[in-house]
Amino acid sequence: MNIWEGTSCHKTVEMTPYPADGEGNMAVIVCPGGSYFWHDMETEGHAVGRWLQSHGISAFVLRYRTAYVPAFLFRFRYVFRGNRYPDPQDDLRQAIRYVKSHHHDFGIDTLHVGAMGFSAGGHLVMSAAELFTGADKPYFVAPIYPVVTMEADCVHKRSRRALLGESRVRNRSLRDSLSLERHVPRDCCPVFLVNCKDDPVVDYRNSVLLDSALTAQSVPHVYLQYEHGGHGFGASDTKGTAECREWKEMFLKWARETLPK
Repeated sequence: MNIWEGTSCHKTVEMTPYPADGEGNMAVIVCPGGSYFWHDMETEGHAVGRWLQSHGISAFVLRYRTAYVPAFLFRFRYVFRGNRYPDPQDDLRQAIRYVKSHHHDFGIDTLHVGAMGFSAGGHLVMSAAELFTGADKPYFVAPIYPVVTMEADCVHKRSRRALLGESRVRNRSLRDSLSLERHVPRDCCPVFLVNCKDDPVVDYRNSVLLDSALTAQSVPHVYLQYEHGGHGFGASDTKGTAECREWKEMFLKWARETLPK
């Protein structure tokens, strides 16, 4: 069931709920990856929603606006705006507001609405932790093998191009503002960060940069860096390695025992 829809270029913005039983549950907005061009809706979306739901956490899988495949192939955004920043961030903000305003329908505790994202979705949820204010701020964020920087030499260029748009990809001010390692606030929400050193898609140094920035600002966080596992394993029981798939149990333990009540 899709519970929220909005207009978009080429696609529909939608959110699919996986409500847990009971009342007063923690909620997590799930943001799949896909380089800000597309979405891995199964492994990094619906599989994550089902996993969280099975452990008593209500999940809401968000299909936020991306540039989409035509923009990847034809670069028409030199002429037409298309989808670009801040569209995905606006969609996540609206998702948080929707879940909170409908908390009675889903048995949600409005103070405990976090966000989890994978790859480019990891950049999206971490940007929410840095940019959103007031009631829109997430309770926590969990960037999993995230894109982080838009400036350093370990940048994921495809995600940068998708998020900024071809006409703005050389805009230094915009690149700086969306380089998450440069703008971690002291009042940042808790962060659960995961990646693998052998990631062949998003250079593992993205997460190292973020970890260092979180540490410098004394932000409560966990950083799990695995040697092997690659990229794109999401909540799969078969992708990646047994080593990296441990992140799911570690997250559940962190959420139950470490997050502020």
